[in-house]
Amino acid sequence: MRRFKPEALLEAILFAAAEPVSLHKLAEVLEMPLWECEQALERYSQSLKSGERGIMLRFIAGGWQLVTKPELAELVANLAPKRQYKLSKPTIETLAIIAYRQPITRAEIEEIRGVKVEKALATLLERGLIIEAGRKDTIGRPILYATSDAFLEYFGLKSLDDLPAVGKLQL
Repeated sequence: MRRFKPEALLEAILFAAAEPVSLHKLAEVLEMPLWECEQALERYSQSLKSGERGIMLRFIAGGWQLVTKPELAELVANLAPKRQYKLSKPTIETLAIIAYRQPITRAEIEEIRGVKVEKALATLLERGLIIEAGRKDTIGRPILYATSDAFLEYFGLKSLDDLPAVGKLQL
């Protein structure tokens, strides 16, 4: 495999990966030091910046991923099947509360929303947008919910720090 440049090896891995791949995982798979892997990523990223290329390298959800350039998204969207589901307003509200207040229990979410959230939580868990992040050290040891890497990927965020500021809105 060493007859290929590191950039070609990175491209093969990132092309085949279904999810973003961390720098540590890339370096491990390529059996190279982190610094060398970082340099190869930078060179590869620069080579993709040409106007003649249809993809780009993006850091998202703690890892690197090949994605379509934004100006070609509409073209590629014609290839993909239309999403079969939409998140309902109550489900999105529940997800927003989790994103800004995580880790948080079902009871705490219900206190904020003023309604039951079992169905919304089940939908978010099924879609992989949230995870069970442990149990709260209190009576009954309720489940704590947090957003997943799939949440970051779905909304195009590098980390939770990229969430829009809430401003004066109190959740």
